[in-house]
Amino acid sequence: MSRSQVSDIEELCGPLPLKRRLFNYGMNAISFLFTGLALIPLLSLLWKIVGEGIVSLKPSMFTASVLDNGFGNAIVGTLTMVGIAVLISVPCGIITGIFLSEMSQGTNIGRAVRFITSILTGVPSIVVGIFAYGVIVLMTKHFSAVAGGFALAVIMLPIIVLTTEEALKLVPQSLRLGSAALGGTRFQTTFRVVVTAAIPAITTGVLLAVARAAGETAPLLFTSLFSLDWSQDVLGPTASLSVLIFNFYNDPSPEKTQLIWTASLVLVSIVLLINLSSRLVTKKRSQV
Repeated sequence: MSRSQVSDIEELCGPLPLKRRLFNYGMNAISFLFTGLALIPLLSLLWKIVGEGIVSLKPSMFTASVLDNGFGNAIVGTLTMVGIAVLISVPCGIITGIFLSEMSQGTNIGRAVRFITSILTGVPSIVVGIFAYGVIVLMTKHFSAVAGGFALAVIMLPIIVLTTEEALKLVPQSLRLGSAALGGTRFQTTFRVVVTAAIPAITTGVLLAVARAAGETAPLLFTSLFSLDWSQDVLGPTASLSVLIFNFYNDPSPEKTQLIWTASLVLVSIVLLINLSSRLVTKKRSQV
């Protein structure tokens, strides 16, 4: 081994020069600094919501309506409309994502669907609310949870489509070839191999869509409106946590002010609980 080779090995195995170590420490410090700055708004928001909301949090609020200074009907209404949106958007979104990723690569119709979906992600939620108002509310002649769920489904749909497509693209091509080599049809390969491997990523996309839908306000103002008391069915005006916060934000009553802070805390907690639960389910599935 020559002297130059020995010198190169010693340089590679030895400690970094002081200048490079100082540069490395400096870059790490800058990264931590900007990470901390990015977390300040989030932590401040959570601190404010928890600090203001937990003071007046009572178990009775979960079973009382807004008329009785509670938000039980708003929680039920939010979950109902998000559930309706999930039933509509998840099957349509996943099937469309599968179509874009596995069956329409390089085709004009695939490019057109992807282009329309990308545009739909940027449509303001209030425009979606007006659209749902024209399609559902004007036809049925009344506000309803179904109209609100439809509006939320339109908002969720492009997120689910695009995340499903990207999740399927991340599945290694070797899995598809292995399935085909074992005699699997294209349908079997897609749904039994590719989709199964992409379920954790697809679940993440669905959760992102659910989290966004749960906090939407503008579409519900045009579709489900609001109800101070318990809704009798999904075909009538329905309360939601986000609209409750919007309606009573400027109310001078101290009771209503505390109510909206507590409702904000509950809304954030619901989104967090959904995320944690789905991650646990995904983790258990990946270990099977």
